[in-house]
Amino acid sequence: MQAPPASIVILISGRGTNMQAIVRACRAEAWPARVAAVISDRPDATGLGFARELGVATHVIDHRQASSREAFEAALAACIDTCAPKAVALAGFMRVLTPGFVRRYADRLINVHPSLLPAFPGLGTHRRALDAGVRWHGATVHLVTPEVDHGPIVAQTAVPVLDDDTEESLAARVLDQEHRMYPAAVRALVEGRLQVEGQHVRVLPVPCIPTRQETV
Repeated sequence: MQAPPASIVILISGRGTNMQAIVRACRAEAWPARVAAVISDRPDATGLGFARELGVATHVIDHRQASSREAFEAALAACIDTCAPKAVALAGFMRVLTPGFVRRYADRLINVHPSLLPAFPGLGTHRRALDAGVRWHGATVHLVTPEVDHGPIVAQTAVPVLDDDTEESLAARVLDQEHRMYPAAVRALVEGRLQVEGQHVRVLPVPCIPTRQETV
């Protein structure tokens, strides 16, 4: 009997464009997984509409309605756990998670950050890159640890910083690369192809499935 597909839960706060890229790639590439749910901490997140159009279950855990940070995370975890996910992907989820929450999903919690970590952790990365005069900028996919924007790096992609770049033009080029890199990293996680040793991650290749002719 074929094993059921692994579950992926994606957390968003806004447009969720990386969420959209993951959903599309999961279906187009026939991953042995499915996006079981998209959860937002904001009821007006526009990404929820995209998920619903594709038939993905959506949930809202409004942080403004929670009595405390702990109560919010308890409700969020209860919602996530109903899917028993193999991966929990942060896709523009604008909440700093507590160490206890991060430990609950250790080795399953993954994030994409719009800079070449360890450079420019936190917010405002594109403006800070321009102000610093760097010639290369980019994005990083990393496993989430209690220290914000510090977990083991799974993948990175770089784009040149052009002389006439604005914050918006640089952000758009970086985001385009995120849409290519992040789904591949999430797929590697759900397929068990990440080998983690301390801060170092080795991404194993997708197994080659022999064709009928090759097995004769």
